[in-house]
Amino acid sequence: MSTTVPGGPLVSVVMPLYNAARFLRRPVESVLAQSHRELELVVVDDGSTDGGADLVEEYAGGDRRLRLVRSGRNRGVAAARNQAIDIARGRYITFLDSDDWWHPDKLRRQLEVLEANDAAIAYSSYQRVAEDGALLGVVTPPARVTHREMLRSNHIGNCTGIYDRRRLGGDGTFRRIGHEDYVFWLELVRRAGRAVRADGDGPLAWYLVRNGSVSSNKLRAARWQWRIYRQVEGLDPARSAYYMMHYARNALGKRR
Repeated sequence: MSTTVPGGPLVSVVMPLYNAARFLRRPVESVLAQSHRELELVVVDDGSTDGGADLVEEYAGGDRRLRLVRSGRNRGVAAARNQAIDIARGRYITFLDSDDWWHPDKLRRQLEVLEANDAAIAYSSYQRVAEDGALLGVVTPPARVTHREMLRSNHIGNCTGIYDRRRLGGDGTFRRIGHEDYVFWLELVRRAGRAVRADGDGPLAWYLVRNGSVSSNKLRAARWQWRIYRQVEGLDPARSAYYMMHYARNALGKRR
């Protein structure tokens, strides 16, 4: 059930947490420092053992907009996100992992572009950053994308996406599958018809490329992508191969 408050629409920020205490302060503080103040940060602790949930509780003691849910056991990021969506109260849903962070105007700019374009989904450019702080490159997606364009590449970085659950008639669901965030946004863009980019003076989000992350395993990622085309989207081998070529080209571009 969505809620509207006097200062503007309520935005629910979904954050799954699993053993990320050493990265956690910057993501949490980047949410609480948003210029759009009407938000709730819903953190679902997925069975952490490193004290991260206790750190979230400390922040919650000083800011009532933060909500912590302890799941008690590790079920995976898809289940944690789905649980947070189920209890979220906002009209708008957006996502931030426990090691990424935002520009202070991220939410404000996205809400403005959604209204200006009469759209249900928005996203933005983002900066890829290594654990040592090295800048790996900026990913700047197209100004607008359709489902067909999303098949060619995941143009919506999960840490940048936001959607209007009222306009979409409900929420999407994260599946327990490789590239679960990509499958999620594919389905929502299909329902919405299009998504639009929110521009700023620079990236509105920063994505941390952690050492040994699954996203750095290119062969595994390619297998996941092929499975999405064939099993999730139901494409025949020829169309799957066509989109796979676009995927490979765009994946290389993101890493420059």
